[in-house]
Amino acid sequence: MGNILFLIGLTLIIGVQKTLAFFSRRQKLKGTAAFAAGILLILLRWPLTGFLIELYGLFILFGDFLITIGQFAGNVPVVGPYIQRGLEVLAGGRSNAELPV
Repeated sequence: MGNILFLIGLTLIIGVQKTLAFFSRRQKLKGTAAFAAGILLILLRWPLTGFLIELYGLFILFGDFLITIGQFAGNVPVVGPYIQRGLEVLAGGRSNAELPV
């Protein structure tokens, strides 16, 4: 249910055309396939496997935003710099110079 609400919310925020364009981009097809396969596996009563595959798909689809999230989290007192550094390492050299939307 949450996955469907996520897709509906994304569509309401950025529009139908941009949502379809985002998920059908050549660089994002592997992430889209993994996300859809994860949802299908969850519906077929394989929740843990489906969740892990879906999580991989989300990381591929939205991994470009990790640097942006890290910069925002860097402003949190005490733990912010640690969160920022962790997300930068997790992003693995990705840059947000070309945002996916």
